[in-house]
Amino acid sequence: MPEAIQVFRGEFVESSHHIHVAIVNYEGKLLYSYGDPNRLTFPRSAMKPFQAVPLVETGTAKALGYSVSEISLSCASHSGEPYHREAVMSILGRADLEESDLMCGTHVPRDTASYKQLIREGKELTPVFSNCSGKHSGMLATAVHMNEDIHTYPEIGHPVQQRILGVIEEVCQYPKEQIGISVDGCGLPVHQIPLYNAALGFARLAHPEGIVTEGRSVALETIRDAMMERPEMVAGTKRFDTDVMRTFKGNIVAKVGAEGVQCIGIVDRGIGIAIKTEDGTDRAAGVAAMEVLRQLGIGDETTNELLKDYIDAPVLNARNVKIGVVKANFVLKPAEM
Repeated sequence: MPEAIQVFRGEFVESSHHIHVAIVNYEGKLLYSYGDPNRLTFPRSAMKPFQAVPLVETGTAKALGYSVSEISLSCASHSGEPYHREAVMSILGRADLEESDLMCGTHVPRDTASYKQLIREGKELTPVFSNCSGKHSGMLATAVHMNEDIHTYPEIGHPVQQRILGVIEEVCQYPKEQIGISVDGCGLPVHQIPLYNAALGFARLAHPEGIVTEGRSVALETIRDAMMERPEMVAGTKRFDTDVMRTFKGNIVAKVGAEGVQCIGIVDRGIGIAIKTEDGTDRAAGVAAMEVLRQLGIGDETTNELLKDYIDAPVLNARNVKIGVVKANFVLKPAEM
């Protein structure tokens, strides 16, 4: 049986990827699946919208005058473009924090232009370039606002992380004592839950009204709307999350996670989609997500044209010439009634 995602070199299948998909409505009903919808998964950065909830609930965002862009940035796996870095530094400054307070570490940013400029200037990479610096700055700002220790905020026992654990427990409807805890790439706790529960979380991010407490519903709506209004802050130029949210403006909230995770909430339907590639490859997740949207009847010729490079993702050679394509080859299974 062919795998769900096939990688063509010319007309020949060269590689393939197995995927798992869960599609759930905000009431918790599994609607469709592929593979194992209950696969235990670290959604990784796809959990960032829920990790940002305490930023709003504690009053930190209001007290520090967070803009819509900055709330969106708190959920980001950003590319390290200048406007991302400037926003992080602005947040830190208003919280009387230094860049050195960020404990996200450093890595080469996706924005190669910024990295090349740094090299030309003879400067070192700093934490603000990290794709997680928006999330870390939000956690630090919350610790400052709540008069909590800023040096131990990444530890699971810290109040910042305990509040986040409570959010994930409620919104994703999974007991916190069953959530597997490990360490993410940026040094923060990362949460292992079934794929179904990640999809449920995004269904409730898309449609929290009447499902969670009123205050939490307002926080989720604030975060959801900020991500959709300023999608460039969530990812960046020529990135899946940014392009999909911009194309389906006001109806789709999307967040990628490392190791082949993609989560999506559909606002007008109140459904959540969670995808995990078994081998952890990123190139299959976006293609799978676009195929799920197609099979759900979401999108038209206009949106498909705008997002064509994610539907049939091009395989390029060293001269940037298209020599193949990554294509979907699966059919969603309706849940048993």
